[in-house]
Amino acid sequence: QAQFVESGGGLVQLGGFLTLTCTASGSSVRTFSPFAMAWFRQAPVKEREFVGRIPFAAVSVYYSESAKGRFTISRDNVKNKVQQQMNNLQPEDATVYYCAKGPMGTSCSSTLKDQYEGWGQGNQVTVSS
Repeated sequence: QAQFVESGGGLVQLGGFLTLTCTASGSSVRTFSPFAMAWFRQAPVKEREFVGRIPFAAVSVYYSESAKGRFTISRDNVKNKVQQQMNNLQPEDATVYYCAKGPMGTSCSSTLKDQYEGWGQGNQVTVSS
């Protein structure tokens, strides 16, 4: 099973911005195609939380309420890369971010983590005040 690698996280000041990038370990083009890709995040002792999802054709990107208006997800299907630009970062955004493909079940609009696969190690985002 393909696994994704997240990068681009780090320390940012309150109200600042970061861009996270998701790539696939290995070089199989089928890792991204023809799947939707999603970003999740998980704080300590909390459930992994859906952030946003971009279809393969990059039309109608769907965001959680917390991400809407501040985060932008994009993808490059030629380079097999998905990015999430995060603006106006707040303390609640400071956590570990993951990308995954899916949903893999019958519901194309699922935001449940169990419907996604390819989880990598995640990438830490820290927001300083």
